Amino acid sequence: MKSSAVCLLLLSQAAAVLGTNAKYYHDAQEEKLARRDPRNHGLGPKTDVVQEQAQPAPRQPGADIVESAISELQKIPRSSRRRKHQSSGIIGATLRYLGKAIPTGPASAPSANKPSKAVSGPLLSAVELLEEAAHHNNSDALFLLAELNFFGNYSHPRNLHASYKHYKQLATAHGNTTAQYMLGLYHSTGIGNVVPRDQAKALLYYTFAAVRGDTRAEMATAFRHHSGIGATKSCEAAVRYYKRVADKAINWYRAGPPGGMSWVFQGWRISDDDGGIYGEGASVSSSGINSRKVNAYSDSTRAAIGDVIEYLDLVSQKGDSKASFNLGRIYYEGQRGLDRDYELARKYFYLAASRYWKKDNRIVETYTKDVERTAAQAAGYIGRIYLRGDGVVQNFERAKIWFDRGISLRDAQSQYGRGLMLLNGYGGKENVKFAMELLTAAANQDYAPAQVQMGRLYLDQGEPEDLRIANNHFELAARHGNIEAHYYLGEMVYHGVGREKLCGMAMSYYKTVAEKAEPLVSSWGDANDAYEAGDHELAFLEYLMAAEQGYERAQTNVAYMLDTGRSKIPFSQWFRKPRSEAELLENPGLALIYWTRSSRQSNIDSMVKMGDYYFYGIGTNQDVGKAVQCYTGASDYSQSAQALFNLGWMHENGIGLTQDFHLAKRYYDHALEVNEEAYLPVTLSLLKLRIRSAWNTLTHGSVHSIQDEPKKGKDWSLSEWIANFLEDDNIYYEDELNNDNMYEGTIGAGDEDFDDGGVVESVVIIGITMALVFLLWWRQRIQQAHAQAEEERRRNQGQGGHPPPGNPADGGDAFRGWAAGGEGIIVKWVIFLVIFLLIMGYILGGYWHAKRRLRKGLQPLAYHRCLVSRRAYQPPQYQASWPQQGGGGGYYQPDAYHMGNMAPPVYDPNRPPMYPGQPAGPPEGGSKVDPSQWRTEPTRRAPESNPAPDYAPPAGPPPANTR
Repeated sequence: MKSSAVCLLLLSQAAAVLGTNAKYYHDAQEEKLARRDPRNHGLGPKTDVVQEQAQPAPRQPGADIVESAISELQKIPRSSRRRKHQSSGIIGATLRYLGKAIPTGPASAPSANKPSKAVSGPLLSAVELLEEAAHHNNSDALFLLAELNFFGNYSHPRNLHASYKHYKQLATAHGNTTAQYMLGLYHSTGIGNVVPRDQAKALLYYTFAAVRGDTRAEMATAFRHHSGIGATKSCEAAVRYYKRVADKAINWYRAGPPGGMSWVFQGWRISDDDGGIYGEGASVSSSGINSRKVNAYSDSTRAAIGDVIEYLDLVSQKGDSKASFNLGRIYYEGQRGLDRDYELARKYFYLAASRYWKKDNRIVETYTKDVERTAAQAAGYIGRIYLRGDGVVQNFERAKIWFDRGISLRDAQSQYGRGLMLLNGYGGKENVKFAMELLTAAANQDYAPAQVQMGRLYLDQGEPEDLRIANNHFELAARHGNIEAHYYLGEMVYHGVGREKLCGMAMSYYKTVAEKAEPLVSSWGDANDAYEAGDHELAFLEYLMAAEQGYERAQTNVAYMLDTGRSKIPFSQWFRKPRSEAELLENPGLALIYWTRSSRQSNIDSMVKMGDYYFYGIGTNQDVGKAVQCYTGASDYSQSAQALFNLGWMHENGIGLTQDFHLAKRYYDHALEVNEEAYLPVTLSLLKLRIRSAWNTLTHGSVHSIQDEPKKGKDWSLSEWIANFLEDDNIYYEDELNNDNMYEGTIGAGDEDFDDGGVVESVVIIGITMALVFLLWWRQRIQQAHAQAEEERRRNQGQGGHPPPGNPADGGDAFRGWAAGGEGIIVKWVIFLVIFLLIMGYILGGYWHAKRRLRKGLQPLAYHRCLVSRRAYQPPQYQASWPQQGGGGGYYQPDAYHMGNMAPPVYDPNRPPMYPGQPAGPPEGGSKVDPSQWRTEPTRRAPESNPAPDYAPPAGPPPANTR
């Protein structure tokens, strides 16, 4: 009986334990299943920025007060600001200029120290509640108060002192990494004169945050070790931090749909809206070899996007397949000033494909090669849309159908997409052999994603020859800016696999990968939206954070906004009060810092600007010697006419350099060779220089005067001269032939394809020669007539010899009398009209000739420079080139214009910069509203509120053979 009782007791205990374990296992499995990533390729990465949290953290003191404050903030109406679109016409530009030039009374930016307006209404209630919760040391309240005072969310007045105090308390009491990063920003820049600049203390705060995994702090710390800011240069430390960010970036990229994440590139320079740092034609970015490059991110390009789309839509409606395809690509890729619209993109891709394939899968009877090529590319994009689920429900079967269509026409994107499906088993079984064949075919057409996949497959083999082939594939893909290619090259160099182990090269690759993942690591989008909405102070703060992370373009933007020597509309500043020195955008010392950092990342204009600051003593003590070093460093690139001109001026006047007129002339001449737009200032300077040099020579001055350059050429024989002449002539015709081949297909059906390069020149030369011959013949005839008349008169009077000089009736006065008569007046007017007609013919003929060469895609000749615009519009060339990956993960054609965003997005100034993801609860003592403290699942793509309708696939099997 006792044994039975013991057995029953043991059984009951075992059952209880098993029941508890079963319940725990069941709950754990449910939690695991709940946290399991669904088959959704829109997931974000699980990084230390967005981490998992198994259990919710205990509530902090004052949590109820914070929730009440958030409810009050939600009552505030959100202001809707949209990007400002500017018309591209002359009238619109003139009206904008006049509108800016009209004085609007005293206007200045808000002070960085004092609030510019009172807080009232729900905002006041929310602030009071947050301050009450902050007294309880609530991390959420401290974070919200710091963000409100720093970014000015919900129209809260900016107060950098109060923001620093809250960040300081948050970092000290809770170890918040965002607060530590922001404290590093304060000490690094000294913004608002809150704390003095202290680079060592800034590095300390950045390091604290970076060690705990804050992505922005990791980039800032890496850049400081790389540049030696606040510490000695250390490639090992820099590459360690950059690799951590690159690992996060590549995991985030791969967590996207098949093919990786895609985004619109945001990191442009705001100075490009004005033609560069020094303006149109004077900056390196808009002069010399860069003058003919179309900047897809400039303000002028953005303003003309609407006109381009309207024109392409009109041409598309007339049956142009290229226009339809390019419209689809424009809406699919997105760009500055043009949002992505997957529904419209799919519509135009279907339109381009329908001009080659019928609904029953048959091919139209009459089609051209251009229509076939365009349909193949459109099929590749449609397949990609269904493969990734861009604007539609992900459908591997439809993706396969369209990829097979493109494969039948040898489209590279279709080959890559189908190969990716077979390689990973999307929509069917894996077939590595067939996938390799398709990926190889796409890689042979220089398609970057396919080259990356081939490199990965060879890299997995591990043999030396396989590693060499993999490296070649990665280098080919890296030419197109592929983020994965840069990452693999960095990994190979860092670990010494298949390549020499080099710290500097590995760091460069990792830095490129980290900076390419803009949506993950930076606030570029918020900065650009704020700048285009007119909130320059908020844009400055956002650019400042990106600049601290090492973005060269952000460093240029910060320095450009702080530049005291720049004024778009000087006239409007005459009627305004002088700004206070405490204002946020009045900091020449900080501007010099970022000009310097930008110049160290190979920005030539920034290097020249840094020299200007040292020369004039802006933001620092005047130091002409450092200015000379900056100008000399910029001139070594032979791209900055401004730097060369400055060195010439300094040699001419003996300021900072030895006074030497001969060297000054060399620099002036070099400046003109680099940039033809410098013709006027260089010519005037050379004129003054020659006068000074001549006077120096006459007075036996001590300055080295201008001398003739030594001639190194040798005397050619007749045979050598003829041979060199023929060689130069052949080179000229080869260049013309190459230009014709480059722009083949751009000439309309009604245009004639012939070279009329020397027609106008020949006509002008022949006309002038005939005019001179006619004048000489006419003058000789007049002289003979006068001589015969004089001889006849003397014979009648019986006089001999010549008349005495000065006789008004004879000699030279006879010609004056004839010229004053009717016949002379007629002859003079005829000569004048002939010369006038020749000049007008030269101008009109030259203008017609220049325009005709531009229409044919040829470069204007030398004498055309005064007849056509220097930066004449180059029409887009729709050549047969496969889409390539852009900086943001998108794909575009290299020789077509790179377009982007159309419909203006809504700018919300109340939203602080956040990382993707929804909070599942902060850690103990953490902040619920600070993204860097969250531990949650990766970001999932939000469902669309208005998804695009599905298009029915064409009936029948695709025309390609599948395996």
